[in-house]
Amino acid sequence: ATGGPEGRGDVLIHALPIFHVHGLFVALHGALLNGSKMLWFGKFDPKRVAARLPDATVFMGVPTLYVRLLAEPGLTKKAVRNMRLFVAGSAPLLIETFNEWQQRTGHTILERYGMSETAMLTSNPYDPVQGERRGGTVGFPLPGVQLRVRDDQGRDCLTDEIGGIEVSGPNVFAGYWRMPEKTREEFTHDGFFKTGDVGKIDGLGYVTIVGRSKDLIISGGYNVYPAEIEGFINDLPGVAESAVIGVPHADFGEVGVAVVTARAGATVDGDAILATLKRQLANFKIPKRCFVVQELPRNTMGKVQKALLREQHKALFSAG
Repeated sequence: ATGGPEGRGDVLIHALPIFHVHGLFVALHGALLNGSKMLWFGKFDPKRVAARLPDATVFMGVPTLYVRLLAEPGLTKKAVRNMRLFVAGSAPLLIETFNEWQQRTGHTILERYGMSETAMLTSNPYDPVQGERRGGTVGFPLPGVQLRVRDDQGRDCLTDEIGGIEVSGPNVFAGYWRMPEKTREEFTHDGFFKTGDVGKIDGLGYVTIVGRSKDLIISGGYNVYPAEIEGFINDLPGVAESAVIGVPHADFGEVGVAVVTARAGATVDGDAILATLKRQLANFKIPKRCFVVQELPRNTMGKVQKALLREQHKALFSAG
């Protein structure tokens, strides 16, 4: 089998669910097509995975797996001496995790972007000649993939302007099974699929995902992108991670609420976080409340379940 830049055989550590595109089509099928060996884990166990890293060359994981591996003392530069590639996807990788992994292991995680409806769409470069792996981005559109960012009126967005991501290519599905109306709604007249993701393209062509369109908060007529607020909160001392959601409000229609987790051993205060944000952001972007919790709800792929958080806090500002 061939694999890797030297033409040697790759060995993949597979610890992802196989009921999902990432684990089945990307990791499992990729290894099979390449004739590569796999170290198969029926369930992710950070200690066991860290112990097998010296026997592998490739690891694919969701951000949560990287966070849990970073908590393992066995994750050292010696342990990853034979690794050539760490890949992340399925959910946004925090820049803190990206940087900490780089410092701890000497490896730069390759983050990319895809969907069940499209398989892979974009990727940071593997080869440094093609550009750097830039944390916080999902890289460039893959060969054959057309990707554009458009505003609510269907106009192309300018460089670094946020809008809806639309894609076209041979990898995009034909439509939803026995759902012709939904299929028509999700495709543009010229055949581009509306991903439902919100993002931007910078001057070098790197794509950044800002969030899901359903997570957009419209407060007093202003668009508030949760990922922007989360980025500021995540940079604050003691904060591990945050999720900003929109909840109903009589005056503003919707307002933001922040839900925050603290780093191990740290203490954070919700009111202090809001006070800091007021010095950094426009007033309409400031969440009205900030809650500190033990952990954020996640699905099996590590994505924060914002729908659950919205349900928990939907009556926060209701009369009576």
